[in-house]
Amino acid sequence: MSKLELINASCADQTVDAVVNAANDGLWAGGGICGVIFNKAGMAELTEACSKYKTPLNDGDAVITPAFNMTNAKAIIHAVGPNFAVTPTAFKELFDAYYNSLVVLKDNGYHSISFPLISSGIFGGSLDNPVAESTKQCLRAYKKFTSDYPEYDVDVKLCAFTATEMKEAEQEYEAFKQEN
Repeated sequence: MSKLELINASCADQTVDAVVNAANDGLWAGGGICGVIFNKAGMAELTEACSKYKTPLNDGDAVITPAFNMTNAKAIIHAVGPNFAVTPTAFKELFDAYYNSLVVLKDNGYHSISFPLISSGIFGGSLDNPVAESTKQCLRAYKKFTSDYPEYDVDVKLCAFTATEMKEAEQEYEAFKQEN
């Protein structure tokens, strides 16, 4: 049975099949959760694995690498979220980053995944509430994925890192639960 839960934690610390990296289009080590994941996995190993992909990737793309030194995961899915400062209406691309991550998870035979709030930090641009938007697109992607693949069980952890993010994400999450 598929499930989605919202938790106040780092996605990099969850024991899951795949941890999602909020990746940039060049798949290089960045700041925020991207830097944390590169450091946990092993900078040299993960950089080399990412260099095997043809970049730049498009907003919404997702690719997979081994998790290397991350003992809590088998794989890292690198999801390229849009930069809303550059593309202020990239809501479909944000949805695609979540949805395509779930498809990559399934295509690799994995069932559990932890997401950060993609495009809610420095890529949030001038959105009124990047955390709420990211949460909403994750929930929409989860709903579509479980509708498209009803026989494939997924366990999704959407991770709000700070208390403020958790509060903003909870509003979307509660509204989603009431509608579904």
